[in-house]
Amino acid sequence: MTEQNTAPVADAPPAPDAETVVPAAPEERRKLFAALRWTAAVAVFAAVGSGVAYGISRAERTDLPGLSTKDDGRWAYPALSKPALPAGAPLPAGKDNKDETHYAPLTGLLLPAPEGAEPDAGLKTDKGQLVSTDAFLEEYAPDSRAKLKEGLEYEGLRQIVARGWTTPDGTRTHVYLLRFHSSGFVNSFRGCDVNTRLAGAPVLEMDLAWSKVKSTQPSMEGQAVSHTLSSGGTSLYQEPKPADGDEQTKLGCLQAGDVQAVIVQTRKGEVAAVPFHQTVVLQSQLLG
Repeated sequence: MTEQNTAPVADAPPAPDAETVVPAAPEERRKLFAALRWTAAVAVFAAVGSGVAYGISRAERTDLPGLSTKDDGRWAYPALSKPALPAGAPLPAGKDNKDETHYAPLTGLLLPAPEGAEPDAGLKTDKGQLVSTDAFLEEYAPDSRAKLKEGLEYEGLRQIVARGWTTPDGTRTHVYLLRFHSSGFVNSFRGCDVNTRLAGAPVLEMDLAWSKVKSTQPSMEGQAVSHTLSSGGTSLYQEPKPADGDEQTKLGCLQAGDVQAVIVQTRKGEVAAVPFHQTVVLQSQLLG
């Protein structure tokens, strides 16, 4: 992977209601972009408000501890941008949005597939990435599905969208976004924690590499970091290291206001840490 892996920010259209938004001064905006960088083995990005529509960029690559070569296994994602908000709608982390409600179309907040990946034909979505509750629950062990479905039906689920892909190294990725009526219902969701029983991975443990990154990450005082990451709404888990020839599954859980993200990666042998963490962080930024 080369320095070309960094793509420019996709500029968003101007706000429909300019009176409700105060754009950042040029000098402040330059400082925000200068703050973008990778720390430890995970990316930290700045989200830049630009009227009602707003964009994010992919970070510049720097040397990572233990992964100092240019080809550290990171995937090359296309330039990312958040969808336009309805006129007058607040940002999810705005001061006037205490419940952190996402007003943007949920499909627009889905992480795109990285370059070179093929769509996962096994993921049951329609052309708009909408997913039924039953299709989503196929990610779970059969004896866990009935209880999870009952919870989703009675605990405020509004919509599920998803995207799946397979990269050339054989890693399969499924990203789901579940929108609930409020953040309180997200907190009640029991389908994304260390006790989760996935299909083919009934036992999970904490992702220690992620825990180490979080504990050793240097202070980011004065920098704009992901609200989802900094607020503790992110947890990563993994299937214990499998025997030779078997598959490993990793699970990423993101809580962001009224949205719960569930990221499942599976690969023969072992799921690589860097692209897994990268995928979680980028999806976090789209929700932040």
